[in-house]
Amino acid sequence: MAKAAGKPRKKLPKELAVIRADNCTGCDACIEVCPVDCIYKVPGTEQPTIGHFCDVDLERCIGCALCERWCPWDAIDMVPTTEVAYHVANKGGPPEYVEQNWERLVSIAQSLAELAAEQQAATKK
Repeated sequence: MAKAAGKPRKKLPKELAVIRADNCTGCDACIEVCPVDCIYKVPGTEQPTIGHFCDVDLERCIGCALCERWCPWDAIDMVPTTEVAYHVANKGGPPEYVEQNWERLVSIAQSLAELAAEQQAATKK
């Protein structure tokens, strides 16, 4: 169940997948099992020492945990959505990729974490 383009989610999953880039070998097992195609390859063009690794589009992740279960390298963690920004900021990866994409990756994670916290607060009232 992919989200409709341009429409914000009504409810976020309790957990989201975060790939620890330093552990990812780029085997693509997670890509093959993801039911919403939210995992993508990060090409190694600017990182010649690696072919590629995988990353998660957090805005599309539904928290199903299939990727975590299928990863043969234990490189994927399911983390509480309210804590996702911390985990994204500390997931590692090639320094060039992290530097070039820091703002995009962390700002998306931060906005999702804030939205999840708001949703949790609303359900506790």
